[in-house]
Amino acid sequence: MRNKTAAVEMSVGTIVTIVLLVTFLILGIVLVRNIFTSAKGVVDLTDQQLRSEVNKLFSEESKMSIYPGTRYVEIKQETTDGVGVGIKNLQQGVAGSTTFSYEVKVSDADISAKCGIDASVATSWITTGRAENDIPIASGDTAVQKVLFNIPVGAPLCTIRFRIDVSQGTTIYASDFFDLKVLSK
Repeated sequence: MRNKTAAVEMSVGTIVTIVLLVTFLILGIVLVRNIFTSAKGVVDLTDQQLRSEVNKLFSEESKMSIYPGTRYVEIKQETTDGVGVGIKNLQQGVAGSTTFSYEVKVSDADISAKCGIDASVATSWITTGRAENDIPIASGDTAVQKVLFNIPVGAPLCTIRFRIDVSQGTTIYASDFFDLKVLSK
């Protein structure tokens, strides 16, 4: 009788241990998933949140930054999302503000081979912020803009490189790129 009681106690202890371990495993998976999916798209961010995120990406001497910092954004068909663009005025010997402009262009020479479309089709997906002129930025200050894409159904599922050229007058001030991956809806 004593051996049976010990065996039952041992099996109950084993079951309780297994249940606790499975519970912690599930909690760990949920925590990791929340951490990795916490990065919001540009559409979900307010202007102040976007400004804060872009300012975190600026290094001491960088003239522009792109959010997300990975320069990689995935957008599903029939969904609107995009990137944030930060421009920092680092002009030396200039008092007051300087006027900047920017333009987003397809910078992928292989777009026809990879995606079966031309650059004008990919550019047409930009609904807001394809180009902007006359952006006054005080010396040492930053300006943040959104570039939003709306990917139509039927768009090819591929990755396209876009380039953002920032100009001051007729001179290119800064240039950077990001990659857009089109996902199925």
